[in-house]
Amino acid sequence: MDLDLLKTPAPTITALTAPFWKAAEEGRLSIQYCEECDTHVFYPRPICPQCWSDKLVWKDASGRATLKAFSEVHKPGHPGWLPIVPYTVGVVELEEGPTMLTFILRDAGDELGVGAAVHVVPTRISGRNMPAFKQSRSQERT
Repeated sequence: MDLDLLKTPAPTITALTAPFWKAAEEGRLSIQYCEECDTHVFYPRPICPQCWSDKLVWKDASGRATLKAFSEVHKPGHPGWLPIVPYTVGVVELEEGPTMLTFILRDAGDELGVGAAVHVVPTRISGRNMPAFKQSRSQERT
């Protein structure tokens, strides 16, 4: 099924999260970076969780990550996801350090494993670009 046809709730976009969603619409994964302590930050926050500085700026992430955990969803929390069950969500650790919960794209027969290299794939879901991830093959590594 085309994920763009799903009828799922839209993300809540605030002044704090707007740069993330604007980048996603442009097919980029952008996360905050603390200029004070040289740390990448995700999820969006008003201050750095490491040093409490407010010197946070937005930077594009590499899009490379490692799969830390995943689960196959059979009973989604919203009926808009029912047409694609089962589907996979996972926690990925970005190359820059932060972790994020994300939709995992899988082809039939794909075997996932914790520790697998994954990469971001901007994906149209319910009319919005979302940063989903997919397991990398060695030749796909960017």
